[in-house]
Amino acid sequence: PIYGRCRSEAEIAGDIAKIYGKILRDPKAEVKIIDRSNRAVVRLSGAVTFAQRFQLRRPVHLRELLVIAGGVTDEASGEIMIFRPGNLGCVRATAAVNVDAAAAVSKGNGSQTLNITISELLKGSPAADPLILSGDIITVEKAVPIYVIGAVNNPRQVSSRSQITLTRAIASAGGLAKDAVEDGITIFRRENGESRVIAVNFGKIKTGELIDEVLKPFDIIDIPRRGAGKRQYPPVLDPAILSDSKQFNPPLRIID
Repeated sequence: PIYGRCRSEAEIAGDIAKIYGKILRDPKAEVKIIDRSNRAVVRLSGAVTFAQRFQLRRPVHLRELLVIAGGVTDEASGEIMIFRPGNLGCVRATAAVNVDAAAAVSKGNGSQTLNITISELLKGSPAADPLILSGDIITVEKAVPIYVIGAVNNPRQVSSRSQITLTRAIASAGGLAKDAVEDGITIFRRENGESRVIAVNFGKIKTGELIDEVLKPFDIIDIPRRGAGKRQYPPVLDPAILSDSKQFNPPLRIID
């Protein structure tokens, strides 16, 4: 048997000619690879419009795969993680990415994790747009959520990429509704294994009497409605909001 993994057609042909040279005079061999379907697929998931699996039949970079997947969504945290299993690709990791400009963490089993920032990718930095290898697992990290519910014009999950204040979170949810009670806002916070309930007077924040509250990951902001009772306990979130089942078995696309 002659193994062809990670070898060129000329190298394989040379081995064949060498073996036949034992029984033939100056044999010539020509090799052409006609099927690459057994290569490991690339998986792209996370904060992208369409999660995808890719079968690579030509060199391709990260930016191209993100465009094919419809780009990143508003949930993106700004970080992209590429997990590169050892001994799957035929290109050395150091040749595929400039480790001086992109954070890379190598494992003892030959695998590698590349950490890339979307801002550097958008600036056109070559190090932030590495060559993708077969078997790579690309995850566009999602921002930590903050939930704004109750008397706002658009109750929703707000993605927190950096420190976000209560004023900004409410503005992201469309602002207060007409029947909102400004001085009765409650922040439910889970911290160090304990639940905290923080009462906030939003009217005094707007007038500058109080400092704008800086929110933390997974905070739930509840704005009560006029005439309705104040919530005493944090709400139970719909599991469908947190599920990622639609990305469990994404479609396969061939890049040739």
